[in-house]
This record gives sequence, C-alpha cells and structure tokens, in this order.
Amino acid sequence: MSGDAFGRLSPALAHQIVHQLGFTGLRPVQEQATTAVLDDVNCVVLAPTAGGKTEAAFFPLLSRMDTEDWRPVSVIYLSPIRALLNNQEERVQRLAGLIGRRAMKWHGDVDAGPRARFLREPADILLTTPESLEAMLMSPRVPARELFRGLRTVIVDEVHAFAADDRGAHLSSVLERTAHLAERDIQRIGLSATVGNPDAILSWLRGSSRRAGRVVDPGGAKKRPSIQLDYVGSLDNAALAIEKLHPGKKRLVFVDSRGKAEDLGKHLNGRDVTAFVAHGSLSAPERRDAEHAFAEGEDCVIVATSAMELGIDVGDLDQVLQIDAPSTVASFLQRMGRTGRREGAVPNCTFLATKEDAILQAAALLSLNDRGWVESVRPPLGAAHIWAHQVMALGIQTGGLVRGDLEAWIGGAAAFRELTAETRALIVDTMIEREVLADHDGRLWLGPVGEKKYGRANFRELYAVFSAPRLITVEWGGHEVGSVDATFLMAISEDAKGPATFILGGKSWELTFVDWKRGKASVSPAPEGRAPRWGGGPRFLSYDMCQAMRRVLVGDDLDPRLTRRAATIIESLRGEHAFLKDGDESPIIEAAGETLWWNFAGGAANVLLARMLEHELGEKVVARDMRLKLTGDAAKSGSRLRQVLRTWAGEGRPTDDEVVRWTAAAEAKRLSKFEPCLPDAEVARLHASRTLDARGAQAALAIRQNRT
Repeated sequence: MSGDAFGRLSPALAHQIVHQLGFTGLRPVQEQATTAVLDDVNCVVLAPTAGGKTEAAFFPLLSRMDTEDWRPVSVIYLSPIRALLNNQEERVQRLAGLIGRRAMKWHGDVDAGPRARFLREPADILLTTPESLEAMLMSPRVPARELFRGLRTVIVDEVHAFAADDRGAHLSSVLERTAHLAERDIQRIGLSATVGNPDAILSWLRGSSRRAGRVVDPGGAKKRPSIQLDYVGSLDNAALAIEKLHPGKKRLVFVDSRGKAEDLGKHLNGRDVTAFVAHGSLSAPERRDAEHAFAEGEDCVIVATSAMELGIDVGDLDQVLQIDAPSTVASFLQRMGRTGRREGAVPNCTFLATKEDAILQAAALLSLNDRGWVESVRPPLGAAHIWAHQVMALGIQTGGLVRGDLEAWIGGAAAFRELTAETRALIVDTMIEREVLADHDGRLWLGPVGEKKYGRANFRELYAVFSAPRLITVEWGGHEVGSVDATFLMAISEDAKGPATFILGGKSWELTFVDWKRGKASVSPAPEGRAPRWGGGPRFLSYDMCQAMRRVLVGDDLDPRLTRRAATIIESLRGEHAFLKDGDESPIIEAAGETLWWNFAGGAANVLLARMLEHELGEKVVARDMRLKLTGDAAKSGSRLRQVLRTWAGEGRPTDDEVVRWTAAAEAKRLSKFEPCLPDAEVARLHASRTLDARGAQAALAIRQNRT
C-alpha cells in the first residue's frame, strides 16, 4: 500500500492494516484525516455513513499511541447514544488490538464488575457518553484526576447530533473539565456525516484549545441515489405498500414519533410481515433483540425513530423508506445514507406520505437537497442554564468549588462564549440568594434548595442536562418491555369504554396493574391495542424549508421522482394556492372576517410575529408554518396591517432585546430543569432562543417591504 499518509503510520500498525484488516488502500477521507491527526490539529471529519470515519480517526491515533507510547486512558470516544457505543465496541476493540491495546465501554447498562476492572486496570480507549463521563467526574469512587492524567485526544462521533442543543453545551463543558484534569491541551476530533457549517462546528468543538483547526472534507463524486415519492393516505396503506415493495429485502422504515412507530409496527405484524420496532422508550434488551434479529434476517422490516440515523450497524441494508418527511435535509441524508454500502448498490429512499402536506414537504426537501443545501447547525454560545448546572456539578466533583477557580475549569467552553463575566457572576449570586448554592468560606456547594431539587439519588439529577417526563416502566412476567408516559397510562386506565390496552415493542398489551408510587405497570398480551403517547411539543418547520415549499407551489414542472398519485396531489395543491402566482411572494388575502398572510416564514418566526401583531392590532392571530391567520380586531384593516409590517421592516424589527421581552411576557412551559437557578432575564433569553425565530421574522418582513 502506498500513499504519503499511510507512510506516516507506525510500521507495526501499517503491517496489521494490510495483513489483518486486508486494506489495499486508504479512502480519501482516511488519507486526509490521517494527515490532520498526525499533524496534531483539532479537526472535524466529514464523510457519509459507512464512509470509513471510524478508521479515519483511529488509524493515526493508534499510530501515535504506538510510537509515542501513550499510557491509558489516552483516548476518549464519545457517542450521543448507548446503542452506538454497543455497536462500535467490537470494532474499536479490534482496531486497538492491532497494536496490542485495549478499549472499554462505560455507560449505564454496563455492570459493576467490568467497571471495577477498568478502574483497577484502565484501558487505552474509553467509549462512553457525555452523561456517563460526567458521572465519572463526580463519583467519589472514580479517581478521575489519576484516570485521565494521560488523556491526549477526545473523539466526538456524530458531532452534529450534539452541537445544536443542551447536550452539546454540556459536552463542551465536560470536555473542558476533563482537559483541566489532564493538564494539557487535548486534541479534539469530531466525526460527522452531514453538516452545513463545518467551520462553525470546529470552532465550537475547539473550546479553549489553542491548537490549529482543520476541516477534513474529501468531497468527490457521490453515487446518484434512487428516490421515489409516493402518496398512500394512511398508515395502514403504508404497511400494505411496505409489504408489497421490495419483497425478500431488508427494509428500514423511519417515522417521526415513537407512537407512530408502534402503530406502524402493529399494522405490519397484522399483515404477517416480520417487523421489529426500535425507539428510545423500549427496554435495552428489547432494542438489542430487535436490532440483532433484524441484522441476522433477510426478508424483514425495522420501524425506527431518528435514533437509527446515527450509524448503528444493522447489517447490509437494502432499502430505506420514510413515512411522510423528516423536517431537515440533514436527517434525510443521514437516513438515506444507511443504504448503498455494498459494491454496486446505490443509496435509496422511498417516501410514503400519509398526508397531502407531507407530499409538499417531501418535495421541498428534495429540491433543497438537489441544490446541495444542508442546514447549518447553530451551537448555543450563551447557555446560562448549563453554566448553572456545571457550577453545581463542579461543587460535587471538587468537594466544594473555590469560586475563583470556575473560569479555569469551564471558562473556555464554547457554550459560554456569549455570557459576559458579569452574567456568569450574576448567575452564581442568584443561586446563592435562592439557596440553590451555599458559600462556605469561599467554597460553593449545594444549598438546601439545591439539595432538594438536584441532590436526590446521589445527585443523579446532575448527570444529565435534560429532564425526562414521568415514565412508567412496563413489565410482563418479570421482563421489562419498555416505558410509556404516565399521563397516557392514567388516561387509558380511567377510560370506562373498555379494557386499557396499548402497543409497545410492536405487540399489544392489556394493563393489569399500575404501581404509581414505584413507577411500574404490569401487563399481559392482548389481541388489540392503541398506539401509546409520549410527551412532546409542536415541531415547527424552518424558514428555509417553508420557502422551499412555496417554490414548489408556484412551480410548473413536476419532479420525475413523484409517482402519479403524488404528482396529482402536488397539482391539486398548486391549484388551491394559485394566488401565490400573482407576483406577490408574501401575499395578504382578505376575506369575510379574517385575513391570511401567506409569508412561508416557519412556525417559530410566525409565533413571534403573531404576538407582535396582537399587541399592535388586537386579537386574534394564529401562527402556522406557512401563514398567519388574523381574526377579530386583528383583521379589521388590511391597510393597517400592511402599514405596520412596512414600518417594522424599516426599523429592523424584531430586535434581539425585543424578542426577549416578548418571551418574558408569555407564559411558557419550562425548557430546562435549571431555570430556577437563573435570573429572570436569562430565563427569557433561553426561551427566546428555543421557541422564537427573530431572523425568520425579519426575513419575512423584508419580503413585505420589497413588495410595498
């Protein structure tokens, strides 16, 4: 094997790659990543699913481990989900074994025995999640400073899945704390299949690191995918189509909710299709059994939520099908990327839309993908609630945190770049004032309120930054099936119309007993059941997606990937929205007693605009992804509405501060369990960043200004 990058690997590793793994050459991503990692820079490595990213990261690290004699633990591999760790464990162990090194998995499902052995004799590579790493840092039974003294590199797999939310802010903090223990500038490597702004992700991942950074993107020709968009009208019809499509093939079907996964699983099993269900509310054994059976099978189907996007290996996959449409191009690419891995195979995806608007959304998504457009991931850079969380976690970790040491521990985390020193100090002062924290001679520890809220079960509330809804564990014959939302069980148990039945794991169950105090429910098999419900808010579409939907509606051509049924739906929708072709990109339509503003701004932008319009014009304004509906006082004068929109556009509204004020004035569901730690203004900023879209609102107003 030749090549500059391969020639830089240690002779022992290079020999094993050729003779044990059977490699005849490195892929372009592996060539470039090897160069970057051996150059000792931070990097984000981009390649499609199954594109060889794991080897791209580990080959050069194992080479350095060999030539520089790194001591355990020298590499931490972080994954967003346990299932991916389980899936990668054997692969990473095999790679480490090429040079006589070891890898160890550590998460909540790992027994105490292997953990104890790891602490006695640490492995070279630790595979874990950020939450489990947090628990290790906080545990008095884990000698974290000694354990991570030799740490050189952290690999963050599926980095895009972390960066945009609380888990990413938490991860950036935990990375800083781990680097502080190692007392060195650790190398950071992010792996991602799809991201629209890799430079921003790299900047976020680097945190306080002073190393140079590099994006590894081999580009190159890609296989032309096979895509079809069909309209089926219902989940039952979708099950029929799945049964008839690709018989004898292994099919992965994506849905947008756990409830829909269960419902479709029931329909498929009712048609004697060998079908499995996979989602986060099934027990670990149930998920493993489903994934294993699917991997070993041939003519079978697995129905899954978005968790199956993340590179979990289920064997050679023939077909991906999508019920309705994902909300982002990135998700679509991740899902379709599960196929086309075998020699001669091509990536493929078949959309089965159960609703007419899903046809429109899917067509818009494909048009964005055809343009080469992928969403940018916007990491939070002012995560005040995570700052509060980390202050408490550090208090536990250090046995009383010296306040002056806070900046040294986590001050460089990207999640806090936009928090001023004054805001950081104010959050700590607020926590002390509210007795969440106590200051004992300059050392911070949980106060009485903090102990009550976050100190239960050995501080388990501090291991994760998100709050799970109240879930009830479902058991049958001593075997855990999974969990369902407590409010759902309460509703069906109080239903006097018949037995309390539901579906879980693709099977029907009848509720026999609920121990509400212990959070456990007993069930027995039943012939029929309803799909369960889990908590969750509305899912708005983005400004860019809605603008793409408008372009589909005003277009004349029909995508050749549409089936005849789907094309008929698109033509019908174009007829219903013919007014969009009158030349106004953002028309205002007045009718009897109501006014519709078709701005295609996305739900989060329109919620903000609705609040502003109600304040200016009176009630009532209802927000949807594609339009605003004004009734009552708000709809009295179309000319007044146009004047208000023109004025706001000229003034550059809404401003960021204005958005925060609107959020503070609204009654909102709590977004973080750490909100009680924050000053009111920071709570409002958190809600504004998560629930409202100021940029989309400004863009929609700018279009109106251009019109008028």
